[in-house]
Amino acid sequence: MPRMLDVSDEVRAEIGDEEADRLLVGPDAPGSYDCTSCRTPGDPENDPTSTVLFVGEETAVLAFAHATCIPSQVVSVSEEQLQGAVRSITGDGPAPAGPAAPSDSPQNVPGGQAVLGITSGLVLIGGELHPALVVEPTAPIARPGTTGPGDDFLPLLIEQGFIPVTDTAQLPSPLGGWSVLLAAGQLHAVLQPGADGGGQVAWWQAHQALSVTDGWRAAVNKTQRVLIYAAPVGSIGQQPREDLLRDALDKAAADGKLVAASMPLAGTPGA
Repeated sequence: MPRMLDVSDEVRAEIGDEEADRLLVGPDAPGSYDCTSCRTPGDPENDPTSTVLFVGEETAVLAFAHATCIPSQVVSVSEEQLQGAVRSITGDGPAPAGPAAPSDSPQNVPGGQAVLGITSGLVLIGGELHPALVVEPTAPIARPGTTGPGDDFLPLLIEQGFIPVTDTAQLPSPLGGWSVLLAAGQLHAVLQPGADGGGQVAWWQAHQALSVTDGWRAAVNKTQRVLIYAAPVGSIGQQPREDLLRDALDKAAADGKLVAASMPLAGTPGA
């Protein structure tokens, strides 16, 4: 029975035709696997399967995913992230457990270097739960070339295509070229278009891959999109429950301090 395995042209270019052919018809083809996105079992003899090549500075790791989760692609990550993903995939060493907590890490954001906090949660819209990430800096973000004291975080994001939120009961608009990197069932980065039409680069990147709840992962596996909400420092705070997080989002929207966008998992169409 032929294997239902997809090796994209970009993956083939990285691993070579000989290795690609061994994956498709030879002894190197995978048996059963845990999907690198949703972490549920897959079998290329029964499930359409994608080959996903994670490439770091010195290491490359080939993983497998349900084709319904993410397409076959090459994903560039930091060497530290890649080693963390390897430990998660192989089970060599502890992986973070439980829901993703707010995580602050220096990130390149529009306006320069800043520290962003990011929290995962489920947002109920139209009777359906949607996976969401809420981003809030720990300090005001100045426009490049200025020294403040103003906070240009939201205007800079609006220039990138984020839309001001006036009603959290409405789904945010899709943002082309942006995506969310979920690897080995953990959150690694929010990616934005590179300069001059280049490949995607990290807008936010986890210092250590963040665990998400099974419910969050199941929701993103269903919708294939993540809602990103962003607010200036002091607008949301670290809310211990999703109902309190929703209340904080509602208040920020009412105060005109919330922007949002929806984006796919890395490698899927961004329109």
